[in-house]
Amino acid sequence: MFSRLFAVLPLALLVVANGHLEARDQCTDGSLYCCNQVTNASQQSSLLAKYGITVDVAAALGSVGVTCSPIGIANTGSACTQQTACCTKDQFNGAVNLGCSNIKV
Repeated sequence: MFSRLFAVLPLALLVVANGHLEARDQCTDGSLYCCNQVTNASQQSSLLAKYGITVDVAAALGSVGVTCSPIGIANTGSACTQQTACCTKDQFNGAVNLGCSNIKV
């Protein structure tokens, strides 16, 4: 029974890692993040104001990622259950990320 598990486990890990590798290929101008939400700047005006970021500046950079964690090589085995995004500007330790675009994994 364990031999079957060990035979199937590498294939399962390969499938999960492949999804993250594809997302990295789609994110050439920024870094990959797992965000609770990716929206336009006007929908996050109060949050942006809290950090001194104007809606105009945020909107010029693209969408806003809210409560984001970086997706790196170390955690390729863990799937992002929220929204995978490519963000060009990391602000305030992931509370607000600017210049984000959704990535389909």
